[in-house]
Amino acid sequence: MAKKASKTSEKAINLDSILFNCRDILRAARNSGSFFEKRDMMLTLVFLRFIGEKYEDGVEKLRQTLIDQGLDPDDENIRAAFFDDATFTDGTYNLPPEARWSTIINTPAPKLNVALDTALHGIATSSKDLKGCFVEGTFTTRNLGANDIKKLVDEVNKISHKTLDKEIDLIGRVYEYFLKEFAVNATKEEGEFYTPHDVVQLIATMIEPYDGTLYDPCCGSGGMFIQSAELVKLRQGDLNGINVYGQEKDAATYRLAKMNLALRGISHNLGETNDSSFTHDLHKGLYFSYCMANPPFNLKGWYDDNLKNDPRWADYVTPPDSNANYAWILHILSHLKPRDGVAGFLLANGALNDSDTIEIRRKLIQNDKVEAIVVLPRELFITTDISVTLWILNQNKRGGLYHGRQLRNREYEFLFMDLRTWTENPVKNENKKKVHLTTEQIKSAADIYHFWQAEGTDGSRYEVPELYRSVSMDEIEKKNWALTPSKYIEFIDHDLEIDYPVEMARIQKEMQEIMAAEKQSQKMLEEAFRGIGYGID
Repeated sequence: MAKKASKTSEKAINLDSILFNCRDILRAARNSGSFFEKRDMMLTLVFLRFIGEKYEDGVEKLRQTLIDQGLDPDDENIRAAFFDDATFTDGTYNLPPEARWSTIINTPAPKLNVALDTALHGIATSSKDLKGCFVEGTFTTRNLGANDIKKLVDEVNKISHKTLDKEIDLIGRVYEYFLKEFAVNATKEEGEFYTPHDVVQLIATMIEPYDGTLYDPCCGSGGMFIQSAELVKLRQGDLNGINVYGQEKDAATYRLAKMNLALRGISHNLGETNDSSFTHDLHKGLYFSYCMANPPFNLKGWYDDNLKNDPRWADYVTPPDSNANYAWILHILSHLKPRDGVAGFLLANGALNDSDTIEIRRKLIQNDKVEAIVVLPRELFITTDISVTLWILNQNKRGGLYHGRQLRNREYEFLFMDLRTWTENPVKNENKKKVHLTTEQIKSAADIYHFWQAEGTDGSRYEVPELYRSVSMDEIEKKNWALTPSKYIEFIDHDLEIDYPVEMARIQKEMQEIMAAEKQSQKMLEEAFRGIGYGID
């Protein structure tokens, strides 16, 4: 009897437990390859599962539509007209028979490696959008044992959007899992960072990339785009108002991003190939409404002699070759629309006050490009312990209407926020301490920022000690152009809250009581010695 894919009636399955089982299968399997090969094999399997389930859902919807129109979907002529070369309007891809999950899951174990590569070839030749999302020959190259590949496919068969959260960034979530679980040194891999959903949600909620063009110069597996798209859909129902542009240096991760975006039906341009945004900017000359990014922190080895007089930093100075932080800042700035572009991106905290970047930082402040600096809790990221800051750049601080909000003129004002104490929401079942920002906390942070921007707010008096403060450029100049929030936000010395007269009176009373008790004890001891004939001199 043919084996069926996951049933709608199944109870919800924990994705981590499935991936844990897959990890163990791959660890024990012969010929499973390196960490990256294991990860990419798993991601390709999840891709086939995901795209196959979407196809099955699309066929079911099409059948129901035909029935509703009074047509018989099982009629030979109807099937030929509507199913043989089906067209779907929701981003679902029509798959050739050999690429459908129902074909894969029912293939005998000894033939699975060949069947999986046949499926990949069928997809690559039938869809220009999906071509290049994976490496053909992945499974026959590794050639896992029949028992191992069968167990792996059976585990992946449990992954279903009918039993898991439909809005989960599935490809990104699998990518993150194998990044942290498979490789001991995963935190040291250049560019191997996955931005948690709550951090992306914070950035998107603050800068509101709801229309126009969205850019990420180091887009990884596309998680920024996926999660931002979900917020756009929640706000306005569809993605027609926004197009995404990105670039990724690593070839395998570039394929994952293409895979991820294609599966979601998100209009995108990631360039023709993977490449470095510094040495080969695939979107040179283009300007975008928004930028969201999580560049590799403190990246070394980014510089090339050809970049010495690059126009991206012609108005500043060349960023130091020892660290790419300010190269990322200037690259992002060069792609923002000059009149109204907004960027939200993450950098290591060292960028706030590096001595070798002070001239660039001074000019960014004097040119009024920086709008807000937000220090985040340390434990938000799985793959790094580095303390992280959210930067917001804005090409228009002069005010006006923005997403239905009337903004005031904020020229040469800068908002500092410190969220390091927002650590009360731990993530369970992690190998290290991790916290997350709740929806309420994200809204609170965005409200602080949006209210500061709003018409009627007095920036010179906008502050709450230990949380946020609005600062003028003159004050930043006095601090030698440092952007470290703790230099500007008031931190209360809680020892100073003590009522010293009352406290001193309490201490004196306690000391008097102790001294009286000691005198009483001494008196009793003297009397006891006298009672037995001993005197005490």
